[in-house]
Amino acid sequence: MNRLASPAQLRASFFRWALFLVPLVMLLGFLSGQFGGDAGSAWFQALEKPAIFPPPMWFGIVWSVLYLLMGLSFALVCSAWGARWRGPAIIAFIVQLAVNLAWTPIFFGAHEIGTAFWVIVVLDVLVLLTIWLVWKVRRLAAYLLLPYLAWILFATLLNWQFWQMNPDASALEPDNSVQRIEL
Repeated sequence: MNRLASPAQLRASFFRWALFLVPLVMLLGFLSGQFGGDAGSAWFQALEKPAIFPPPMWFGIVWSVLYLLMGLSFALVCSAWGARWRGPAIIAFIVQLAVNLAWTPIFFGAHEIGTAFWVIVVLDVLVLLTIWLVWKVRRLAAYLLLPYLAWILFATLLNWQFWQMNPDASALEPDNSVQRIEL
């Protein structure tokens, strides 16, 4: 017999990995968003927005789907026992995920739009590398990362436009004053 595992064993391995990795990736994304700052902050509301900036409600929906796809992709790679490029693909995935999770606290928390731009450019390169390595392990896993790549390229453009429109954003102090009117 030339196989390392039967198709049933491979499916079972994938499901075990998916049951662990999909919730983990989604939880990490959620925590980054919760503790890294948010689009509802007075600072963000005071920024000039690019014309292509979508309604904020879409970000939570899109990122939930993307983290789900990323977790499934990662599970496919982790369950590919014996694949030659499995180790490098796992390392690349973890590194790009860490950079991904760092972007939100830099942009929304530290208000460093310029630094966040360079972080997302690095993320773009890391995701391309990850897709290339994942492709060598499981093509389906690489296909699952393509919507993520498309979204972060769009986010890179958005980040660039925010930076160009708000060059002094880190020094921006939103007006939190309250106007009271007595009747």
